[in-house]
Amino acid sequence: MLTSFTPVLDALPARKSPLMEKFWTLLETKSPSQLEAMARESRAITRRNFGRTMRMFAPLYVSNECVNNCSYCGFSRDNTSIMRVTLTVDQVVKEARHLTEQGFRNILLVAGEHPRFVSDGYLEECIRAIRDFVPTIGIEVGPMEAPEYERMVKAGCEGLVVYHETYDRPLYTEMHTAGPKKDFEWRLACPERGYEGGFRRIGIGALFGLSDWRLEALRLAAHLEHLYKHCWKSSFTVAFPRLRPAAGGFQPKTGFPDWALVQTLCAFRLTFPEVGVVLSTREPAHLRDALAPLGVTTMSAGSHTEPGGYTGAGKDDLHHTVRGKRVDLDGKTENAKAEGQFGIADMRSPAEVAEMLKMQGLDAVWKDWDAAILTEGALAA
Repeated sequence: MLTSFTPVLDALPARKSPLMEKFWTLLETKSPSQLEAMARESRAITRRNFGRTMRMFAPLYVSNECVNNCSYCGFSRDNTSIMRVTLTVDQVVKEARHLTEQGFRNILLVAGEHPRFVSDGYLEECIRAIRDFVPTIGIEVGPMEAPEYERMVKAGCEGLVVYHETYDRPLYTEMHTAGPKKDFEWRLACPERGYEGGFRRIGIGALFGLSDWRLEALRLAAHLEHLYKHCWKSSFTVAFPRLRPAAGGFQPKTGFPDWALVQTLCAFRLTFPEVGVVLSTREPAHLRDALAPLGVTTMSAGSHTEPGGYTGAGKDDLHHTVRGKRVDLDGKTENAKAEGQFGIADMRSPAEVAEMLKMQGLDAVWKDWDAAILTEGALAA
């Protein structure tokens, strides 16, 4: 039985570990020169531990159906007017092959949480359908039990991403008003269940723009420290996504300006020298260019956050969902497409992002894993 993170979280910020005391000082107000010094140190640590590499990945949204009502999310159940679709397995393969043609060998399958649409072995079937040509597959879907995660791993998945959105309990309750996601503790323990299920890579994060950014960063860091102690066989990534425009028009409740993002990124790198840091296309191009050398180790590029966004797959099955039930459209809507989870800020192609990295002396890494590594290792042993 894994140790719960809940007691540690509930004691913050009054009671902190020595490592979190160090982290907290890094989040204190800094002068421009102090922030620049943090950035230089962060860059040096990143080079020492990761070289000049940047892992590239792409999200592949397979469904935007959802039974959760989350105030900030485009997929929210209450957004009854948006176009929804769940891709068939063949359509998922089509989207994945398009991404591999662009160079990607690391794909993250993403779906809303709806047991009627994303169930009965659907995700395992998607994983098995693309595993022969996509060596690195991750999932970002509704939380599961450890045995369900084990089935995903056996199907060919090796990465789990689960963002807690906000570690602020009262705010979490306010933001999540319906669906399984209302259960704070159930979601909080998701990484540990993923670890029990056998995932080699686990990604965590918080959605910045909901709660005080310093407290959110502290809680996220404490969660990471806890996972390093108790789930040490896995490697970890961390992300600090900022709220982006989405269906429903939700506005950020707190500020998280660019300088605060830089300080947070550097604080994590200085505290956790070997953690992977993920930066998505939520952020604008100029900021991604500036952050890339400072501590980021994984970037997405050319992303779409709607199912079928890369090839137009699924357009023939668009529909609405009301109270969790499918409602067919009265007629075909010209140029209609499924709703995305949030707006993209960096619209550059994967090739353009790779060229930007090259100009900064960084190497875009499209593939860094193959199942044959385990097979050959087993044979050698």
